[in-house]
Amino acid sequence: MSTPNTQGATASTAPGAPTGATAPAGTTGTPDGLVGRLDRAQPYALGLFRIVVGLLFACHGAASLFGVLGGAVGGGTVPTGAWPGWYAAVIQLVAGVLVLAGVGTRSAAFLASGSMAYAYFKVHQPEALFPLQNGGEIAALFCWSFALLVFTGPGALALDRAFGSRGTAGSGAHGNGDQQTATVPAQA
Repeated sequence: MSTPNTQGATASTAPGAPTGATAPAGTTGTPDGLVGRLDRAQPYALGLFRIVVGLLFACHGAASLFGVLGGAVGGGTVPTGAWPGWYAAVIQLVAGVLVLAGVGTRSAAFLASGSMAYAYFKVHQPEALFPLQNGGEIAALFCWSFALLVFTGPGALALDRAFGSRGTAGSGAHGNGDQQTATVPAQA
């Protein structure tokens, strides 16, 4: 439904809005508005976010395990089997690569988020209350970034979608991959 506004332009009523409520012209209610374009780009922005976060996380693990990219904190590598550093580095590398590729994203992101919560509360938080004071900004940001991916799914450009794995059949408008299809037996 369109209604003229006071400036002579037509504004569209937002879906689900009370009768008489109007939105600025070109923002909602039309597929060509800014919000419509942003909504269509959302799965790709989420996919790009997943790729970048996964790559950065995997780089931390590779640095600690193999001494690349400057090595572990203080240089070198983490001793094999050392608790918790070596196990954290393995989680960083494996979960980071899985998230980067979009394979088992929610499970890998859940594991990664938990490992970063552990790192924050066991290593950083005892030093001071706030991340800015205790050097835990990176752990906190990774923790919350992965937690977001647990709830949103992988977005676009995920290998899970290319291989048609379970839970991605109906990717929905936002590319979440949450909808599953049910098989209905044929009636004779």
